Order: sequence, then structure tokens, then C-alpha cells
Amino acid sequence: MGDDRRIRTTHVGSLPRPPELLDLLTDRQDGEAVDETEWETTVADATHDVVERQAETGLDIANNGEQSRVSFNWYVKDRLSGIEGEREQELWADLQDYPDYADQTFRTDVIDLAMQPVVADAIEYTGHEEAEAEIEGFRAALADTDADFEDTFMTSASPSVVTATHVNDYYDTHEAYLTAAADAMQAEYEIVADAGLTLQIDAPELLTAGQTEALADASIEDVKQVTRRNVEALNGALENVPAEQVRLHTCWGSYEGPGHLDADLAEMLPVIYEADITGLSIEQANPRHQHEYRAFAEHPVPDGWTLMPGVVDVKTNIIDHPQTIADRLERVANAVDDDTPLVAAPDCGFGTQAGLGMVNPEIAWAKLGALVEGAAIATERIY
Repeated sequence: MGDDRRIRTTHVGSLPRPPELLDLLTDRQDGEAVDETEWETTVADATHDVVERQAETGLDIANNGEQSRVSFNWYVKDRLSGIEGEREQELWADLQDYPDYADQTFRTDVIDLAMQPVVADAIEYTGHEEAEAEIEGFRAALADTDADFEDTFMTSASPSVVTATHVNDYYDTHEAYLTAAADAMQAEYEIVADAGLTLQIDAPELLTAGQTEALADASIEDVKQVTRRNVEALNGALENVPAEQVRLHTCWGSYEGPGHLDADLAEMLPVIYEADITGLSIEQANPRHQHEYRAFAEHPVPDGWTLMPGVVDVKTNIIDHPQTIADRLERVANAVDDDTPLVAAPDCGFGTQAGLGMVNPEIAWAKLGALVEGAAIATERIY
């Protein structure tokens, strides 16, 4: 997150997975036996390759691409106790207004996005070995590739994205469920922090709460109150992690939906600013939200924070022009205080749900290359 006058580059966590890894993830999701040696070798090779490509692309801040995870959120069902089976759930409210589009578009061979894992018993964190193995695999890839990044990070699901995407069949109240999720995920946050990595919290629900069926007709004040409770739960789970080591990603969903029910960024920023973090990643290339750089002028980024505006689209196969990326960065830079560091990023991950890559893998890497070029152009213009 450096403090000199250069716009650094990063991404949001998930990167394209190779076909052989997707096949194994599918088998694991279907409950089929997978040879452990083959799994470990395939994950290690994929992690090595994704780290090497980040270095070749010129990214400053890198991670393991979430190669071993089936998704940015549902990976936790393998790290939490009490989760059994699945249940069909309604899709997001904006998609319900366009059901024909949703039926045609939201398909993946690896996971069914209409099915959510069910919490049938008390949840506790049981994923210590899995988390540590993932970190060690990342470290091995860094050593093998001799990659030299300015910083490295590991992603982790927020407590409230766990509760938003796992059906509660056990806890009497949502508050009790959210508290239990925060207590459980705290263990993972501290494992990542203790390993010396920057912790990225993935929390799209901080901006998408109003898209849920329960809140689709709620007032903005009610939506903000839900988001405030989610931030408070996150802060409790981060109590032992220095804020300087935490960055947070939020968005309006990593899917190509209509977005017409999205909350305005200016309404939500003050609540998000209550999080105990020092890095914030928010979409700015999304066509629905490109105008909202103005929100950072209305609600200045807190002192000591780094802003990571999304300046590359992750939902189309159009390779953003570096000059366009620079334009997006420049208007954000003009909206924030002069001493607010910027780190250029895509809007979201390129593989948030395994098997649902809306962007072709090679085009995704070309977009990241354009991100690096655009950041350099913007640096020349601004500084």
C-alpha cells in the first residue's frame, strides 16, 4: 500500500483456474473421490502458474488466485462445522425482475448458484489445517517463481457474507447466527495475519444488502442499519488483527446483472468507513457506478486509508483501453484528498465462482496487463 507518488496495481483475489483443476473441483463438489496426491499436485501447479503470471504481468500486490477454492464464499463450508446439505434459494432481487435472463445466464458446471449450503448445527472454525496449507502453498509458489512483489495478500470471507449465503437452520435469531459466524471466521483472519500477509476481507454484502429478497422493498435507512450491524460483527472478528494489515473489498455483485436496485455509494460509504481497516476496494468501472467517484469527494476517505478503485471491468470480454483505465483513475484521484494513496484494481475477481468465468482466461490476463499500463499512464498524468 506504499506511500510514494506512484499508483500501484493489484487485483481482487480470484484468478482463472486451469481446466484440470476445475474438473477436480467439480468432482469434489459432487462428492466423488479425488486422489489426494493428484489434488495437491494440481493445486500446487495452478498456484505456481498464477503467481508467475502475476509477476510477468507486472502487478505490485499479489495473492494465490484462490486456486483451491470453489468460490470466494462457499469455500468456508469446508472450514466450518455444522454445515450439511443444500437448499434452493431465490436469486438476487434485481435478477428476479428479469427471470428469463437469469435462467439463461447463471449456470456453471462446478456449482449451482441457486443452491446454498445449510447451517444445521453450531458453526465453529475447523479449517486451521486447510488455511495453513493454502498459505504454505502460496509461499512455496512465491519461492519457486522467485517473484518479487511489494506486498502479498490472502482473501477471507466476511462473517456477513457467510450468513448471507449459507441458509440458517440452527440459530434462533440472525444476530446469534452472525455472532457465531464472526467468532468462527476470527480464527482464519488471525491465521492469515499471523503469517505476515495482508488480509483481504471479501464483503460484497455491505453494498448488496438491498438486493436480497428480505430487503428489496426496505428503506435505505433500514439497509444501512443492516450494513452497520455487519460492519460491527466484522470489527469484532478483527479485534486482534492490526487495521494496517487489513484491506476490504465490497461491490454490487460479481455477476452481470441489471443492477437497477443497487444502493448509491454515497449513501453507504459512511457506514463502510466504520470498518477497522486501512484499505478499501470498490467498483468504479461498473457501468452502473462509474459516476460515483463523486461520492469520495462528498465523503472523504478516512485518514491513513488506501483507496483501491476498480478501474477494470470483470464482466465483459472487452479489454479496457489503458487510456480509459487512466481516465478512471484520474477522476478518482481528483475526488479524493491529495494524500490518499491509490492502488489500481479490477472491479472484482475474475473467478469468484469456479466454472462461472464470464471473462475468457487469456482476456482476463490481458485486462490485468492493461491495468498495469493504465496505472503508469495515470501516474504520469497525476504526479
